[in-house]
Amino acid sequence: MSKKNYLIPEWETQKYVQLVLPHKETDWSDYLDEALETFKEIAYAIAKYQKVLICYQEKESLKGFNHKNFKFKQVKNNDTWARDFGAISIRENGKIKLLDFVFNGWGLKYPSNYDNNISRKIFKKKKLKSFNFVLEGGAIDTNGEVLLTHKKTMLEKNRNYPLKKEEIEKFLKKELNVKKVIWLNYGFLEGDDTDSHIDTLARFVNKDTIVYLKCYDKEDIHYNELQLMEKELLETGYNLVPLPLPKPIYFEGERLPATYINFLITNRAVLVPTYNCKYDKEVIETFKKLFKKKEIVPINSNVLIRQHGSVHCLTKEYFK
Repeated sequence: MSKKNYLIPEWETQKYVQLVLPHKETDWSDYLDEALETFKEIAYAIAKYQKVLICYQEKESLKGFNHKNFKFKQVKNNDTWARDFGAISIRENGKIKLLDFVFNGWGLKYPSNYDNNISRKIFKKKKLKSFNFVLEGGAIDTNGEVLLTHKKTMLEKNRNYPLKKEEIEKFLKKELNVKKVIWLNYGFLEGDDTDSHIDTLARFVNKDTIVYLKCYDKEDIHYNELQLMEKELLETGYNLVPLPLPKPIYFEGERLPATYINFLITNRAVLVPTYNCKYDKEVIETFKKLFKKKEIVPINSNVLIRQHGSVHCLTKEYFK
C-alpha cells in the first residue's frame, strides 16, 4: 500500500457518491417534484455501477428511490449542495482521512446551520478531522498534486478574512497535502452566487489535462473574462480542452450560470450536464474522447440550474 500523502482526485476508485435530497422547506419547493425527478435520474445513473448515499429530511422525498445500491440516512438539511458541505478526502499513510471544513452558505449568503453539520452526523469522530476554516468542495479541484482554485472565492471577505492569500495557500498545502496551488484571477458566470467556484470554470480530467469554459460570442458579457482566464490556463503548461459556454438560459428574468464544467466522474461513468442547447451533442462527443473507457451519461440540468448549480455541485464522492 502506498504511503504517499495527497488530495484524492475524483477519478480514483470511489466507494460511493453522496446526494442530499430537496424537500418542501428548501428553495426547490416551487418545482420540487420536477427537481426530485432529476435527482432520481442522477442517483440511478450512479447506482448502475456503484453505491449512492442518499441523505433526506422528509420520507416523502424518497418516493421512487429503490435500488440495491442505494443507502439512506435521515438528516436535517437547509439545501442540497453536497459538494460544498461534504467532507473532503485525502490519502495519508495509505489510509483515507476525511476533512470537515466550515460551510457558511457561500460567505453568509444563505442559511447553512443544518448543512454545516451533515458530515458530523454521518461520520464517526475518529474518521473526521474538523477545521475552523471555510472551504467548499466546489472551490477546489486537483490532479492529486496540484490544487486549482479561484481568487474570487478564496479571498471573498465573508469566508476567511482577514487571512491573506499567502496564509490561505500555506494552510491548503499543509492540510490538503498538495505541492502547488494554481490561483485563477479571471472567469465568472452571471447568476453564480458562489463567487466563481472552480468547478464551474476549469477542472482536471486527468493528471495532465484541464477542461475549461470558453466563450465564442464576443457580444456575451463573459467573453473578455473567459478569454483572460484562458490565457492564465495557457501559462500552466497543462493540456487544455475548451468546452463552449452554453447559450444563455433565463428563468424568471434572470440569466442562469449554466456550464458544462459541472460534470461528475464516477468509477465507470461520467455524468455530464446538458441544457437543451445546440452545444450539447458536441460536448458529449468531447467527453467520449476524454473518457474512452467510461459511459458518458447526459443529465438534463435545466431544472437544476434554476437553483444556480448542476450535477457536480449536488454530488460528493467518497473513496475506497
